[in-house]
Amino acid sequence: MLNIVKDIDNRVAVRHVLMSVSDKTGLETFVPALVKACPGVKIYSTGGTYVKVKEILGDAAKDTLVAVSDYTGQPEMQGGLVKTLDFKIYLGLLSEKYNDAHQADLKRLAAQPIDMVVVNLYPFKETVAKPDVTPEMARTNIDIGGPCMVRASAKNYLRVASVTDPLDYGNLANELADHDGTLGLDTRFKLMKKAFAHTAAYDTAIAGFFTATPWETVEKTYEYKA
Repeated sequence: MLNIVKDIDNRVAVRHVLMSVSDKTGLETFVPALVKACPGVKIYSTGGTYVKVKEILGDAAKDTLVAVSDYTGQPEMQGGLVKTLDFKIYLGLLSEKYNDAHQADLKRLAAQPIDMVVVNLYPFKETVAKPDVTPEMARTNIDIGGPCMVRASAKNYLRVASVTDPLDYGNLANELADHDGTLGLDTRFKLMKKAFAHTAAYDTAIAGFFTATPWETVEKTYEYKA
């Protein structure tokens, strides 16, 4: 049975943030502003984003930054192919505050409701724009976990802010600072629309590239082993 939600909060305090970005533009100012506006906030991160945020936070990282693998108890797959595709993560993204069963699931797994996702995707368009691009280079730059996180958080805009554009960091930091570390439903709704447009454009670019790629080009990219 589908969950039809009626009761929500207008303003949601940002206490748990999932951050995994390909484009790290603006993190130097956004991360400190986020930590200042939301005292006690926890940032869950992976890979290069984790390294960047740790560098930005310095000594404060030990109290603020959490590796996703430490949180989920699952190491990353070689090459970073699987990092955030975990039940504990998606429970935190999709759970509803006033759903008793969801709250019981969170408690059962010692999981946290994630209030904000800061994600942008592998640079597929930039990769396929290169004159020497191969189907394998394009395939490697198809992001899987990123779109899943964006879509899950955007679907649950009733509680979660889905942030996909570094140009939004400034306005979000200001709203958090002006409203005791909370974001309003109107902001989350605007972010949701932008998030789904982001993933739609991403999928369109992937489909367009491979639709225009002849089979012969794909075939000669690889060597058959069997």
